[in-house]
Amino acid sequence: MKKIVIICIVLVCLIGAGLFLLPGAPGSDEGKEPSAEQETLPEKTAAEKQLESMSLAEKAGQLFLACNSGSVISTEDIEACQPGGYLLFAGFFETRDPETAASDIASLQKSAKVPMLVAADEEGGTVVRISKYTAFRESPFPSSQELYQKGGIDEVLKAEEEKAELLLSLGVNVNLAPVCDLAADKSSFIYQRTLGQDAQATADCISRMVTLSNEKKIGSALKHFPGYGQNSDTHTGIARDTRSYGDFEKSDFLPFKAGIEAGAPCVLVSHNIVECMDKENPASLSKKVHQILRDTLGFEGVIVTDDLSMEGVQGYTGGENLAVAAIQAGNDLLCTFDYKEQLPAVIQAVKDGKLSEEQISQSALRVLEWKERLGLL
Repeated sequence: MKKIVIICIVLVCLIGAGLFLLPGAPGSDEGKEPSAEQETLPEKTAAEKQLESMSLAEKAGQLFLACNSGSVISTEDIEACQPGGYLLFAGFFETRDPETAASDIASLQKSAKVPMLVAADEEGGTVVRISKYTAFRESPFPSSQELYQKGGIDEVLKAEEEKAELLLSLGVNVNLAPVCDLAADKSSFIYQRTLGQDAQATADCISRMVTLSNEKKIGSALKHFPGYGQNSDTHTGIARDTRSYGDFEKSDFLPFKAGIEAGAPCVLVSHNIVECMDKENPASLSKKVHQILRDTLGFEGVIVTDDLSMEGVQGYTGGENLAVAAIQAGNDLLCTFDYKEQLPAVIQAVKDGKLSEEQISQSALRVLEWKERLGLL
């Protein structure tokens, strides 16, 4: 009995001295939440690390997809502006073969501190910037519509795989496609570029096309949000869409939703004035249209404008610089030939309080995250 009493006394003394702690007892670490110091913060992504090292001018540069329609390219312009991307048209490929094209694109990339998105429009059919020249392919890629009629989605995907391999071999890492638009009228401007099918069949095909692009690590862009319909060509003038919002919900949105759910990294917004969403502004300059894309369709990636030199977007900025107005509307990436003039205007707009640096940083981060997905960072 005395031994038991002595043992108990010793245990009490040890516990009191903090030398012997029972699991879960006061003073024990078990069951306690880790302190702030003990918590391990998630490691920053390559895109986040890149953003932290950038100046305002460098971040603003990431918001520009610089266009070049001719054969002459300027590494000096790249060095001066450091754009996020470079869009090559047919003029670049017309005077080159695969070897010289790849070499010159590599030179462009060397001029950029941060690797660029190098883009082209290679939809197939009436829009081919590369395969129209026999130096790159014996014949131009057929349209998705023609391929679908020939062999369904499988035939479309076969061509998409070949496109990805061709573009990537040249250093082109973004194809501004697929076309998500629907058009029942065969005489409409956009019809030949559509799949020529109903909303659900188009959505199914778009989903598979985006999945393939992601697997091949080539960028894609769903276009032309919120859906072109039967409207006229905004390259040459203003187009007004008078359909109801319900029409878009039931049809036009479906291919875009399918592409977004499949992981599309980018959506291109048209210059159409869609009256049920915004009666005053082209979609590309409409905050309401961008909110629908973000909030209703749940898109979190890069929103890019259609070409800002097109007639359908001129005169809708209320005197504001076009690039500044496009960013104010919610675009992350600006497709423009005038990047050398517009970049300083964007930087000045931040200094004047018309744009916040936080918004510039958010858009730059989305562009950088896309680059990280493509393995460029």
